[in-house]
Amino acid sequence: MLTTILMTALNLVAAPISGDATLRSQAGPSEIVLTTTSRLAGAVHSLTWHGREFIDSTDHGRQLQSACAFDCGKSPFWAECYNPTEAGSRRDHVGPTSTSRLLSLKATPTTITTRSQMAFWLNPGELSSKRPALNAKALSDHVVAKTITLNFRSLPHAIGYDVTFTVPAGESHTLAQLEAATGYMPPGFSSFATFDPQTHQLAPLTDGPGEQVKPVVLSTPNGSHAMGIIAVAPFPKNATAPTYGRWKFVEEKVVKWNCVSRVQAAAGVPPGNYRFQMAIAVGSRENVRLTLAQLLK
Repeated sequence: MLTTILMTALNLVAAPISGDATLRSQAGPSEIVLTTTSRLAGAVHSLTWHGREFIDSTDHGRQLQSACAFDCGKSPFWAECYNPTEAGSRRDHVGPTSTSRLLSLKATPTTITTRSQMAFWLNPGELSSKRPALNAKALSDHVVAKTITLNFRSLPHAIGYDVTFTVPAGESHTLAQLEAATGYMPPGFSSFATFDPQTHQLAPLTDGPGEQVKPVVLSTPNGSHAMGIIAVAPFPKNATAPTYGRWKFVEEKVVKWNCVSRVQAAAGVPPGNYRFQMAIAVGSRENVRLTLAQLLK
């Protein structure tokens, strides 16, 4: 009898949702291959094209993923101190599991749709640059949903990246920093450029760090491999227009781009859904330039 009760109880516990999925689509001389993993709660672990890896997936922060950060009452804003992160927490490090919780994943041959409850980057009691975590638990109540689409708008080198953050009720924030998408890339992508939406041309950009209003493209010096990011629809009305950041972390041997927006409200950041529609272009630097131009038509 006891054995029967125990078996019934075990059957009522839902099996973990797998975050392992792979998309493939031809883009010129090679397939784009994009992979998500359970280790990262369904965040993108790998993106390859023409023999090269575009993502430096080391810990649980260096992925192609989404994150958000908030102030808390009168505490000065410091991004990592209240920082729900799709792929997991800093403490997860290079381990095989994520503090974030994958709620659902659906894959077709060309799309992946996920929904995740994000971990806080810092665990309670941890510090970032001598600033303490402001969260009282490891797993946030913030949810991020995304749909990734290869061959986006029938453009072989374009990847649709549609992200919705759900900010829960009952929290007190006057500033939300919404990193709709970020990509951490190997250091070989050391050439930085902006894409001009008016002229459709690329121009050299310093490695910053910092944000500016034009989409950014990171490439190898010879232009054989590149990745760019662009917003393809207006951002929420109460959010700022997209800005695009870039960083070069010398000691960590990684470079980064992001597409970010902010919501600021003295009466409190409204809870609810915030949707951001973007596209990522992957290929040679010229492939990326042409794709970004076509996405604006």
